Amino acid sequence: MTDETDTNDTDDLASRAEISPYTLQRDDIETQHAFWADTVADRIEDRDPEEPIVIKGGISPSGVPHLGNVNEIMRGYFVAEALRERGHEVRQVFTADDRDPLRKLPRTLCDLEGNLVDLGEVDAGALGRNLGSPYTDIPDPFGCCDSYGDHFSQIIVDSAEAVDVPIDLVSNTELYENGDLEDVTRFVLEHRERAREVLAAYQDKVDDEYVPFNPICEECGKITETVTSVDLDGDEPTVDYRCTDMDAGDRTIEGCGHEGTATLREGKMPWRFEWPAQWKELGVDFEPFGKDHAEGSWPSGQDVARNVLEIEPPVPMVYEWFTLEGEPFSSSEGNVILVSDVLELLEPEVLRYFFAKDPVKARDFSIERLDQLVDEFDRLERIYFGEVEADEDETAFAERVYPLLVEDPREERIRLPYTFAAVLGMFDDPDLREEVARKEGHIPDDAPEWAVEDALARVERARNWARRTGNEFDYELKRSEIPDHDFDAATEDALEELAEFIEAGHDPEEIQGEIYETAKRHDVDVGAFFAAGYRLFFDEDQGPKLGPFLAKLDREFVVARLRRER
Repeated sequence: MTDETDTNDTDDLASRAEISPYTLQRDDIETQHAFWADTVADRIEDRDPEEPIVIKGGISPSGVPHLGNVNEIMRGYFVAEALRERGHEVRQVFTADDRDPLRKLPRTLCDLEGNLVDLGEVDAGALGRNLGSPYTDIPDPFGCCDSYGDHFSQIIVDSAEAVDVPIDLVSNTELYENGDLEDVTRFVLEHRERAREVLAAYQDKVDDEYVPFNPICEECGKITETVTSVDLDGDEPTVDYRCTDMDAGDRTIEGCGHEGTATLREGKMPWRFEWPAQWKELGVDFEPFGKDHAEGSWPSGQDVARNVLEIEPPVPMVYEWFTLEGEPFSSSEGNVILVSDVLELLEPEVLRYFFAKDPVKARDFSIERLDQLVDEFDRLERIYFGEVEADEDETAFAERVYPLLVEDPREERIRLPYTFAAVLGMFDDPDLREEVARKEGHIPDDAPEWAVEDALARVERARNWARRTGNEFDYELKRSEIPDHDFDAATEDALEELAEFIEAGHDPEEIQGEIYETAKRHDVDVGAFFAAGYRLFFDEDQGPKLGPFLAKLDREFVVARLRRER
């Protein structure tokens, strides 16, 4: 639990050194662990926290909650698990900053099933009319949740559940409306002169009239920053306000000019006070955050915590952002991928592995190169089970991390190589998939049924990957009927000769070479002859490397198809 300090200890708080948020980059780390989360757990334990230890993350549900937003959930989860393994009780909370105002219209939204839609496909007018209003006061454009904020908060909860991370979602709106933040808000307003002094070191706009509270206008529903007076003497503290314009990037959201009175439950604190207020109210011991906060909100946050709220800030940890196909994630610009989308392409444990990697290194999440990530995970798994040689660091990391990724580690498990699984995805017939996998030696004869079933489950994911990227595995074997075709006599003779060659029994590379030679012997253009093969098997003009692919199929079918018999 965060340590509280008496008011007369303020001078001592102010004199303490600032806490660097670069926890994992420090030079004074006493124990070098194989896994970064253990280093963070050490630092939390050094404070001798009360239990439950509280780990927090947060999001402003302004639009599509994408894979990048899960960064904070997963980083917190691994630290939580490290602490639980040491016998601590841990609560992982995730705040939805859903009383923030909608400042601009996003280009892309998504329904609860994860389907992305353009703004034109929903009631954009309702959103436009509510610019400046809290997310939880804006109607859900999909009509399925109580509000815009609730809709996108639910997707975050669903995303966490999909990767098996138990989070306790806390709504900022509810914290205000239920009165949970009322005492800390009142305390900030009682000490608003000190609050001004602290914030003025970080923001130029702070003047003698600044009040750290933003009421919600009772007339138009927008949040306003203009407080004209504060009354804290009555049983229910209030502020008087005037609804003025709000700056929203390159545009202005006009206020209605209404003058009114609001209680402390009918508004919100500005972010630089609200964040430390969450630490105090929730008793936060650790919070990871992106590097944008490291140089922005964190310096002011720890200053406000100590010198306004008189608490010690939590242990921080900066993580590097990662990109999507080399570009920053952006809900407003539509450069997003949802957790639900990713889990159609790879197993949850592979996604968890991505987040287990060193958080201080910038990484790119590339759908095009997803096979490389899967191969990395498969190697980690083999290292854990002692099936491949690895250096000391790799082995230590695998032994520490793998049990956090897989619920039930079992040595009998089978992992089909991802690109091979994509090849199997060209076959619709599940029995054929298994037959080919066994033929290629990827499924042992004595494999338990559950292991075979789990192994073949990767095929659908790899097939989805091939289709999404349109790569060299994005083809479908036409097994049930012969595709339409029109070959000249020379091509038909060449196909008959190739059928005889395959019928005699040859390995993949021999078949590949024979395709070239057969075309030449019959004076058929080599490219056209390959195209004929692709037409017969895929109803396409191109496809995978033909010889090795045909070698994976049952010989009787290949011979019959080359002869156009079935």
